[in-house]
Amino acid sequence: MTLNRLVNGLNKKGHQVHVIRPRQFKGDGEQTPEGYTESLVTGIPIPGYDILKMGVAGFNSLKRQWKTFQPDVIHIATEGPLGWQALYSARRNKIPIVSSFHTNFHSYGKHYKLGWLTNVGLAGLKYFHNKTRLTLIPSEGLREDLKKVGFKNLKIMGRGVDTELFSPARRDQELRKSWGAETDHPVLIYVGRLAGEKNIPLAVKAYEKVLTICPQMKFVLVGDGPERAAIEKAHPELIFAGMQRGEDLARYYASGDVFLFPSTTETFGNVVTEAMASGLAVLGYNYAAPGKYISDGENGWLAPFDDSEAFLKQSEHLFSNRENWPEIRKEARKTAENLSWDAILENYIDDVEEAKSRCE
Repeated sequence: MTLNRLVNGLNKKGHQVHVIRPRQFKGDGEQTPEGYTESLVTGIPIPGYDILKMGVAGFNSLKRQWKTFQPDVIHIATEGPLGWQALYSARRNKIPIVSSFHTNFHSYGKHYKLGWLTNVGLAGLKYFHNKTRLTLIPSEGLREDLKKVGFKNLKIMGRGVDTELFSPARRDQELRKSWGAETDHPVLIYVGRLAGEKNIPLAVKAYEKVLTICPQMKFVLVGDGPERAAIEKAHPELIFAGMQRGEDLARYYASGDVFLFPSTTETFGNVVTEAMASGLAVLGYNYAAPGKYISDGENGWLAPFDDSEAFLKQSEHLFSNRENWPEIRKEARKTAENLSWDAILENYIDDVEEAKSRCE
């Protein structure tokens, strides 16, 4: 969502953008994107997460494309094979490079039985980003963490939210009925990858704990991933909606009541601001997007970082105080309405211009 906003926003401001990305599925790329050009490269499954593809392109292929497009600056969005190839090729051709840090890949290892790779992964990420003139990150907390281990040229790029798309007005009673939820039945919502690093078992434990308070409650999980089959087998009572996008995704958000965010591996967590814009009460750990935008008990609820017992107690607390939900949800929406993409885009352009003009 952030990169899509960035591309469309730059286009509206008169900048020419060419996107190079991996092909994700058969037929991907058949529709011409509006406002920018793109090239699709070979997509290969990510090990352990084959519903997403990472890109691979030859160095000469990138060189040919950049010779045609003649970019003033290259923005590398991910550190996969395509990102490394772009880094090498752009430096070899003396094109200024900026990058962004979106995902804590180095912290995912323990969730895929590869914890020993954490230090290796972090070293690789540091080497990669320190070869660019600017690395954009989503929060002050992450900047401090990365600076401590030697990352350089870090600047914060805020995250906005589309408050027209994600809105309480999209609440759909028919959709709620399809889940078996009546008007006064609370619905928990989770949106995101169903993967080990997302800590889904804690969300399920929270659901089971509060069933004693609200026995008619439903729990809807929106998304897909490598853990879906196992979770679905272990908990057939949960509602699995699969991947949703655009207005359909907005309907799912707005048709819930409480959004659970148990992940401990986020750089930011766009789903949090989308949930708040949709008028949901959010429970999350006190870091990343929840730590930045939620005031505990005022526009959502917080638990100390990575404290699962506190997270479970907070889930019981919020369901024992349902009379506060209307005000909490109204304040969550107000918070989201103040997150402007226009200001974020202007700052991005200024930061990239400064980095482009800097001598290496």
